Amino acid sequence: MTTQEGIKIVTIGGGSSYTPELVEGFINRYDELPVRELWLVDIEAGREKLEIVGNMAKRMVKKAGVPMEIHLTLNRSMALQNADFVTTQMRVGLLDARVKDERIPLQHGLIGQETNGAGGLLKGLRTIPVLLEIAEEMQELCPDAWLINFTNPAGMVTEALLRYSKHDKVIGVCNVPFNMHMTISKLLHADMKRVHINFAGLNHMLYGTNVYLDGEEVTGRVLELLGNPDSQMTMKNIAPLPWNPRFLKALGVVPCPYHRYFYKTKEILEEELEAFKDGQTRAEIVKELEDSLFALYKDETLDIKPPQLEKRGGAYYSDAACNVISSIYNDKKDIQVLNVKNNGSITGIDDDSAVEVSCVVTKQGPVPLTIGELPVQVQGLVQQIKSFERVGAEAAVTGSYDKALLALTINPLVSSDDLAEVVLQELLEAHKEYLPSFFQKSTI
Repeated sequence: MTTQEGIKIVTIGGGSSYTPELVEGFINRYDELPVRELWLVDIEAGREKLEIVGNMAKRMVKKAGVPMEIHLTLNRSMALQNADFVTTQMRVGLLDARVKDERIPLQHGLIGQETNGAGGLLKGLRTIPVLLEIAEEMQELCPDAWLINFTNPAGMVTEALLRYSKHDKVIGVCNVPFNMHMTISKLLHADMKRVHINFAGLNHMLYGTNVYLDGEEVTGRVLELLGNPDSQMTMKNIAPLPWNPRFLKALGVVPCPYHRYFYKTKEILEEELEAFKDGQTRAEIVKELEDSLFALYKDETLDIKPPQLEKRGGAYYSDAACNVISSIYNDKKDIQVLNVKNNGSITGIDDDSAVEVSCVVTKQGPVPLTIGELPVQVQGLVQQIKSFERVGAEAAVTGSYDKALLALTINPLVSSDDLAEVVLQELLEAHKEYLPSFFQKSTI
């Protein structure tokens, strides 16, 4: 990998509606990150979307005037040959699978969401075997390449890749820390460069343990601001339910938007059930949004990322993906929040597990900062979700029905083992096409 030759990047799931944001990120950083080739890879079912978004990517590159070649292919092995970085943004089963992940739990009075609870587990069970295959191919075809994963559930997926893959150059990225940093900076009326936040926890179970403005700690002030109903920090896919100011003050650390699922379970479930009765889950809203985005992408005059893309819950993820690639390539030694092997960063979580923490990013990869023990008021919940991720990852690798049931019952969003079994059986049957290991033996 040399500056003279440029960089080869492969994006698996290249037909995603997020791809224009990724392309924009590479264009904007071209002076420091000279991407010579960007290969967009998809499967046969995604061929049409790949061609639409790929042609738009070519228009964006042409408009920007950068010498970046865009390649479209369904041949993953060909694309991976001698890659420098591989990004993954896949959805096994496409959005129809997400609809099932959300609707089936809701039919039984459980939260339906693609990274939490029953839906998150099933997405992990479908996704992990495919990503392990990709990592195995990378070990053969591009062993020095970094795998930058954005595919959800990113915590469980990164856990599986770090624990079960021989390819150890794996980083999980998420847009939640960036969104938190951006929102908190706005609340403080400050440029993001003036605000520093220490982050620690797991993917979608992340806390801002300390917030600094110009070097001065302002965590208490931020918690007070977040307690104002008019100053909410959330994502496009999460209801902006206001926090109880006294709860935030007692918590003492900044929760991420996804914590509403755990600290406001009743309220979130009520909102989801109301939408479910009206016949529309978040997945179905996303399907409509996807249709409108691809209708825009077909326009042969469109050569920039449309603002409508920001309505997706993963908006701004390219900043996380492109920043980490650039920092490795340029040995920046800057601090970013990433999913990496713990290696002693958080006390109480084994060294081989995935955590989401502030890291120094070097040419050898990210080095997690030493966090020590998490505050007692949050460490129990973090440990419970880590148990869920580890057992869920094991279920995905082994095809064990019992491990899947155990993982689902461990999750705090599921209320009983009997209910977990009913929901698990329905979800496994609904996704049978994408779960061959669970149906090769009599497990159900």
